[in-house]
Amino acid sequence: MSNDNRLSEGICQRLNSGDKDDEPLWNSKPTLQFLSIKKVVAVNNNDPSNNPGSTTADRYRIIISDGLHFLQAMLATQLNYLVEEDLITKNTLAVIETMSCQHILDKRLVILLSLRVLQRESPKIGNPAPLTMTPPQPKTDGVSSPGTVASVSSSTVPQSHNQQAGNRTNPIYPIVALTPYQNNWRIKARVVQKSDIRHYSNQRGEGRFFSVTFMDESGEIKGTAWNAVVDDLYEKLRENHVYLVSKARVNLAKKKFSTVSNDYELSLDRGTEIEECHDADAPVIRYNFVNLSGLQDLQKEAICDVVVVVKEVSDLSEINTRNNKVTQKRDLVVVDNSGFSVRLTLWGKQAEQFNTLPDSVIAFKGVRVNDFNGRSLSLLSSGAMTIGPDIPEAHTLKGWYMDGGAQASFNSHTQARSLSGPGGTINRSDMRTINDVREAQLGMSDKPDFFSTRATIMHIKTDNILYPACPTPQCNKKVTESHDGWRCEKCDRSFEKPEYRYIISMAVGDHTGQIWLSGFNDEENAAKANHIIHSATCNMYSFACKASQHSFNDQNRVRYGIQRMQPLDYLAESRSLIELLHSALAR
Repeated sequence: MSNDNRLSEGICQRLNSGDKDDEPLWNSKPTLQFLSIKKVVAVNNNDPSNNPGSTTADRYRIIISDGLHFLQAMLATQLNYLVEEDLITKNTLAVIETMSCQHILDKRLVILLSLRVLQRESPKIGNPAPLTMTPPQPKTDGVSSPGTVASVSSSTVPQSHNQQAGNRTNPIYPIVALTPYQNNWRIKARVVQKSDIRHYSNQRGEGRFFSVTFMDESGEIKGTAWNAVVDDLYEKLRENHVYLVSKARVNLAKKKFSTVSNDYELSLDRGTEIEECHDADAPVIRYNFVNLSGLQDLQKEAICDVVVVVKEVSDLSEINTRNNKVTQKRDLVVVDNSGFSVRLTLWGKQAEQFNTLPDSVIAFKGVRVNDFNGRSLSLLSSGAMTIGPDIPEAHTLKGWYMDGGAQASFNSHTQARSLSGPGGTINRSDMRTINDVREAQLGMSDKPDFFSTRATIMHIKTDNILYPACPTPQCNKKVTESHDGWRCEKCDRSFEKPEYRYIISMAVGDHTGQIWLSGFNDEENAAKANHIIHSATCNMYSFACKASQHSFNDQNRVRYGIQRMQPLDYLAESRSLIELLHSALAR
């Protein structure tokens, strides 16, 4: 290709006839054009309401073209947002960063796992002709399908050899292609996580269940076994082993109870058939790694994968949870070659069984981002960790650590956030626009968020600028006058006289929007407050603010409070801009 806008001519023919194990082919990163994108709607047939419109989920089929030929492909579930957010459309040009080939019925289907958009809209290139993926070639060496050493059925009725052999004729589907209306399917997937057996009690009685996460090269899906099936399957399904799974029910996923990136989940019942597979062509765990330095860019509660070196391992400890249960936890201090260290917490069985020494490389799949001390991580019960994984990212990290990384000094996200934190310091190097504050949903979590902004005062409310407050230190609640003085309901006391506090509400704006800020006299003295009221309107200031959630009339609202404000220091502002121009961000 002479430039990025030229298609990889001939690649569709190669994908049509090439070996599915040809890694150079499937890792060739071709440039293709999307001739059409079609939504495939799957209906949950288990919905008792029989209202398909209320129980649908989406898959997207894409016709890919290299200018000479075109083929049908399927978009991996994790890329659905590209269509839903209108980032790709008809005639989009894109580099396919990762793709795979899966067998479905008598065809092979290209699965697009990751891509990079070059041009969202483009004229159609060439006059491509159709190609149909050739069916997979059967084994001709006279040997049965490799690796199925043991048949495990959750049914208590023994199956004949012919029944098991008949099951092996079902086509192997990629996980991304599973929908509730399919019947004769199998998946070949690795168990990347298995939960403990858990107990529940409700109006219908008591029971037990456990869950597993299956993964193949196209995606992942959660499977759950209940009650009697727990006894049949719990010891037979093992983490990091590969299985052929069929005859499970495909239901819409209950997102409230799952962090697995799939619209569907499997119900493993008494008719489900599971066979362990030792095939050399077994799916491997797929990661989407994030550097520790990039955690600050992720929202609270985001789920990600990290590959890290363990610097410190704490002792096992116990804590009481909100439902008065005791659980074990263990904290790790982990680092990577981005120069940051973060606390990562393990829970329950994962904490108890962790016995890895410091300086080990571990890949974690499925960790939650928390905002404790800036940023911290927590391994989910549905997550998994692989110690010393044989992947390029782990080898690179180990080499860096042995070649001097172990003696490096590491930053923490606590330090990065403290500049605009509770102390009210204005951070010129990380000013946020008003639109940034809203887009990041600051103040919507359980804990307050702190930020710095530069804005012009548009209007200051002058009514109700004072209120009678409780004189008790750190109380400051409004008091009401009664027959025995001024009463504070919070302190349950009456006082001879109140302490009047200033409360200022001002509308401030920048080029992206406008918000209301509130300030009290414990941030600014009375003289300065009066000065602001009379002379601040239409002037620009730098603010250090706190965003927090407050309840008013049974509705939660975000309140933006001023911790510090000061007129622009043009010399300091200029120096900050010069430093920004010489930073790595500007290079």
